[in-house]
Amino acid sequence: MAELKLRIRDLREDNDLTQSRVADLLMCDQSLYSKYERGEREIPLRLFITLAEHYNVSLDYLAGLSSERAPFPKIPLRR
Repeated sequence: MAELKLRIRDLREDNDLTQSRVADLLMCDQSLYSKYERGEREIPLRLFITLAEHYNVSLDYLAGLSSERAPFPKIPLRR
């Protein structure tokens, strides 16, 4: 969890975004997003995915499971 807190804060700061701007992207209050950054609340999966897509990083990177930032290539779904 500590790695996740650092990653979402670092990515936000690297992109010169405020907590309010990221909260708007996630459609939540700034105070709730601040709790995500501090590790006081767990980020729901759908918001976690939104952050990874917004920052163009892999979910593994965002979760601190990998140092590889690049997302995995999208695989078309078969019907």
